[in-house]
Amino acid sequence: MTTEELYQELNYVNHSREKRLHYANLVLEKPTLITSLLDILFQVDDKISCRAAWVFEFMCGERLEAAIPHLDQFTMSMHKVYLDPAVRPIAKVCEYLVHAHYSKEHNAMHSALLSRHKERIVESCFDWLIGDHKIAPKAYAMNCLFLLGRDYDWVHPELVLILERDYQMQSSGFKARARHILKKIKSK
Repeated sequence: MTTEELYQELNYVNHSREKRLHYANLVLEKPTLITSLLDILFQVDDKISCRAAWVFEFMCGERLEAAIPHLDQFTMSMHKVYLDPAVRPIAKVCEYLVHAHYSKEHNAMHSALLSRHKERIVESCFDWLIGDHKIAPKAYAMNCLFLLGRDYDWVHPELVLILERDYQMQSSGFKARARHILKKIKSK
């Protein structure tokens, strides 16, 4: 399947779990399609890019290690994504990557997620946190930044500053997650 054929197939992806999972498995069966999927995902002005983001998120949820050869491509371009339906899955993939990296269970992400990838994730997470985004990417960003603060000592103080500053102006979902993260930071 070519990039153009994959692009055409993505027209059939919708919000249903069934469709996203079907196309995620299609890509996992042919890993050479991952590069094409990411190329489409990072055509950020095209609405189909959001559908590619949904498929990539489901692919990572099913088999995260399939993303390892593409970490440079993903982390170098993720900051370009701005459409809300694509930002949420990108932030979720970052959460998958960071959780796997810091997991106590041995997995390939421990050595695959390099400092350059983590630095790009930190930058994007702070952008999502302070930007005009919905609660989901902000919540994923908080989780990522909490974990990444283990390696970057400046992250937790900045995270606390932002969460405390924005607390009163945000939604109840933001407040609940912020309280949880602040409690974890202060108890360490």
